[in-house]
Amino acid sequence: MTPSEMIIAAATESRLVVDTFGRRISIRLPTALDKLRLLKAAGPELAMNQPWLSMAVLAISVTSIDDVPVPRPSTEGQIEALVSRLGDSGIDAIAEAMISLTEVDQTLQAANAGNSPGTPT
Repeated sequence: MTPSEMIIAAATESRLVVDTFGRRISIRLPTALDKLRLLKAAGPELAMNQPWLSMAVLAISVTSIDDVPVPRPSTEGQIEALVSRLGDSGIDAIAEAMISLTEVDQTLQAANAGNSPGTPT
């Protein structure tokens, strides 16, 4: 696998979680660009509101609900509508899965520390 293919695969890796209502929610880790766009959508005041941003990051990680694609929200209203749609059950399921995805991502980064991308480990 080429370095470019590895980056693309890591960026598009998704995980399926099931909330307490039985909804199948597909998520992926937000990229740096996703986070930048979130800050733009949040605006200057909400960008400084850590609890709001934390919930918004969970929402923008959703790619589908019950196999129906969810478009990436790009405005404050769209983010809040998705959070409302997910509710506590969806947000909790996503938060648990994101912890696991983040740990895997950090482990991969540590394993490749000091190596050029694509260098066999």
